[in-house]
Amino acid sequence: MKYKVTLNGRTYEVEVEAGTAMLADEYEAYAPAPAPVAVSAPAPAPVAAAPAAVPASPAATASGEAVTAPMPGTILRVEVNPGDAVKAGDVLMILEAMKMENEIPAPRDGTVAQVIAQKGTSVDTGAPLLILA
Repeated sequence: MKYKVTLNGRTYEVEVEAGTAMLADEYEAYAPAPAPVAVSAPAPAPVAAAPAAVPASPAATASGEAVTAPMPGTILRVEVNPGDAVKAGDVLMILEAMKMENEIPAPRDGTVAQVIAQKGTSVDTGAPLLILA
């Protein structure tokens, strides 16, 4: 049977033969080892001057506890503003991940010191979203 598979925006045509099912671990034991690839050494890069100052991280600009993203995704809504008082469990932001809207709750009572991630921002796991004082 032939299938069309799209991966990272590229479409591939895959032909599958009838046979016995095999677990991925078993397949790796039977699959031939990939051929070594010769890699030439890259030309040395020119040495650049070190920057005069390193910008402060967002977590360092305000004192308090950083509320971080539990998973990668995109910020759909920011429900709080700097200076807002929040209670533990209040919704701070809505994070879209895998077509699902996930509420980011306040871990404790406090005041929002700084909002780092704005609407439309793509974040990775562990990225700071806001600072809770």
